[in-house]
Amino acid sequence: MTLGALYIVTAPSGAGKTSLVRQLVEDDESLHISVSHTTRPKRKGERDGIDYFFVDHNEFKRKLAQDAFLEYAEVYGHFYGTSRDWVRRQREQGIDVILEIDWQGAEQVRGLDQSACSIFILPPSVKTLRRRLETRALDDAETIERRMRQARREIAQGEKSDFLVFNDEFATALADIRAIVRARRLRREDQSARHADLLRNLKSGA
Repeated sequence: MTLGALYIVTAPSGAGKTSLVRQLVEDDESLHISVSHTTRPKRKGERDGIDYFFVDHNEFKRKLAQDAFLEYAEVYGHFYGTSRDWVRRQREQGIDVILEIDWQGAEQVRGLDQSACSIFILPPSVKTLRRRLETRALDDAETIERRMRQARREIAQGEKSDFLVFNDEFATALADIRAIVRARRLRREDQSARHADLLRNLKSGA
């Protein structure tokens, strides 16, 4: 079986990556989102093992010492990490995996797997980004200002990605990401592995 593809989706906070990724996966059963471990406190409505695996700092450091993470990063004082074994098992079953991570983690994964396809999601304007952060009502004013400062630094990292998607209209941005996934699946090496028998027959004239 062909090894599943690995997608890295990165964006500044408030750009809408979580909503886009969740809709993408809901519409495509061949795509799975990696559930990260985090030391961040659980927010209202979040479920352990669904949104994140919520662990304390000691547990996270123990897993880090065991090299259990494909990538990890510290974001706003909290740690996030992607399970190395979980990603490997999914891909070995031919399942495409999406890592919804920050730019620090994205750099780590790109360094480990040159085949990973990286997508950077951007807001249409700074004004829109601020409005989205304020509207979702998850952070106080000080935190929003910190996120805005961080966003300016993160946006510069988009130059390192394979694809840029501007999330102005949700439906358009979702269609753009779907197009990227479809194009990735049609790469010659992947199609050759999936349809080896057909290609042999075509070449032989059978």
